[in-house]
Amino acid sequence: MGNQIANVPRNAASLWTTYTIPNGNLAGLGFGLGLFYVGEREADLANSFQVPSYVRTDAALFYRRGNLDLAFNVRNLFDVDYIDAVDDALRVYVADPLTFQFSVTYLF
Repeated sequence: MGNQIANVPRNAASLWTTYTIPNGNLAGLGFGLGLFYVGEREADLANSFQVPSYVRTDAALFYRRGNLDLAFNVRNLFDVDYIDAVDDALRVYVADPLTFQFSVTYLF
């Protein structure tokens, strides 16, 4: 059996779910939560070292009314330190820390 491909985990999984309030004064307000698992993976083609597994949690708060969408997203909610990618032993890319994003969309 040969070496594993670099940066490709044997196991990975993700789950994202949302709920939007359908009626009442808060109709259009929604919440979301996502979990992302990436298993241990080889860091180079020689399989000389491994990158550890991680679990990242993301969250969202959004409001949709007519043609207007407002969204507040949080990536890496618990500020987990993990390696996003590796080119070789000298180029290891640490993932972004806790990150906030706000967006406004109007459809016409």
